[in-house]
Amino acid sequence: VQLVESGGGLVQPGGSLRLSCAASGFTFSSYTMSWYRQAPGKGRELVAALTSASGSTDYADSVKGRFTISRDNAKNTVYLQMNSLKPEDTAVYYCSVRTFSRYWGQGTQVTVSS
Repeated sequence: VQLVESGGGLVQPGGSLRLSCAASGFTFSSYTMSWYRQAPGKGRELVAALTSASGSTDYADSVKGRFTISRDNAKNTVYLQMNSLKPEDTAVYYCSVRTFSRYWGQGTQVTVSS
């Protein structure tokens, strides 16, 4: 399993970013895909998840209405559209999937600062 995130960077408060995660090594369309984040000095938290079958989504309360998770099964890619970004969204963002084990990407840094 390989997960490769991209799209992070520095953005001003109120701005937007779209993260991408290219997946390989498993049947992408069959699994729930998730985004997590870890801020400095804090634990890793679930940001958003998207199931494979029903397309149901789950979001952390702190990002509801601002972030949107989506997937393109033809491209084996999951996305996280982040709007109205706040300084407290600053973190390393990780793509993740659980097949027989939990797998993580290398992470992409998102910094929200003026």
